[in-house]
Amino acid sequence: MTKEFSLTNARLILDGEVSRGTIHVADNLIVSIDLGETIHTNAIDCGGDFLSPGLIELHTDNLERHRKPRPGVLQPMRDALLAHDGELASTGITTVFDALRIGSVISDGRNAYEPYALEAASTMRRLKEDNHLRIDHQVHLRAEVCSETLAEELEEFGPEQDIGIVSLMDHTPGQRQFRDTAQLILYLKGKYGMSDTDIEQHFTNMRNLQDRHGSAHRKATVAFANAAGAVLASHDDTTIDDVAQSRAVNCRLAEFPTTLEAASECNDAGIAVMMGAPNLMRGKSHSGNVSAAELVSTGDLQILSSDYIPSTLLRAAVKLGIMLDDMAAAMKMVTVTPAQVVGLDDRGRLARGQRADILRFGLEESQPIIRGVWSAGRQVA
Repeated sequence: MTKEFSLTNARLILDGEVSRGTIHVADNLIVSIDLGETIHTNAIDCGGDFLSPGLIELHTDNLERHRKPRPGVLQPMRDALLAHDGELASTGITTVFDALRIGSVISDGRNAYEPYALEAASTMRRLKEDNHLRIDHQVHLRAEVCSETLAEELEEFGPEQDIGIVSLMDHTPGQRQFRDTAQLILYLKGKYGMSDTDIEQHFTNMRNLQDRHGSAHRKATVAFANAAGAVLASHDDTTIDDVAQSRAVNCRLAEFPTTLEAASECNDAGIAVMMGAPNLMRGKSHSGNVSAAELVSTGDLQILSSDYIPSTLLRAAVKLGIMLDDMAAAMKMVTVTPAQVVGLDDRGRLARGQRADILRFGLEESQPIIRGVWSAGRQVA
């Protein structure tokens, strides 16, 4: 039976504007929008709340937190996915590209070989087929070129996994995200309790891995992404040369560039720049790199990602909307633009014929309060 409903007396976040109106939904789609102050009967009265498209998340590591909540503790993948799915739905995210790391270092006890990406992608597919997920999940493979196992893990994936994004990551100490090794040392000591001797050995091992495998792993990843029809993303571009490499392999997305120079160069190259919502909320990068606010001020930021804190995505977009006095422009960074970059033309906008992915929220002292989330017309929060 077709579920039909209407949401009325709302502030609709549309293309380039916010307008009062009513949205009508049927067959899991937005079938019409009426603009104006009229409050429709037999409709859900939103009391002046905002209605936006459901949020689109292109990169989040949140599944890993549910899978491994404590060192040495692994949850069943199905349980982890269902918990992760419910959490994202509660934050207004209706489409997510789950970032799954591939490429490990077997010989390093700190990074014990625990491949999980294929299991996660396969479990996700089965849950989708059985209609057990609240929101739409896609696969984003984070390919670590500075590793020992990347090529072998890539070969395990087939077309049935339906890979949407593949990102080129390189965490070799002394470049990209970890160009400032002092920040990396603090991270390793704080998270893993590594001694100075441990860190020195770790740096040597990682640099040797880069020398042995980096180039071949990069080529294999690009070939894999092209064969899969996936969007290719760069990760932590820092220099003009980094961006030149991204441009050479037709990257369409730049995840978390670390410098203003790199972000500006990405824009010139037509590569969409994405930064973390936690960065914007904190006012700075936790790694000591360029802040998202700086890129907003220069016009070099197009997309926000919740990265490792799902609840920050809406909060950061609203904070930005208030800063800019333009809620439509800010919300575009978490709806329209990410949908366009990954080629999802059926969502990301409140418009006739679009998927009924809808987020209802109010504001209490500039804090967004979520009052309803619909995914393909089904209320999920």
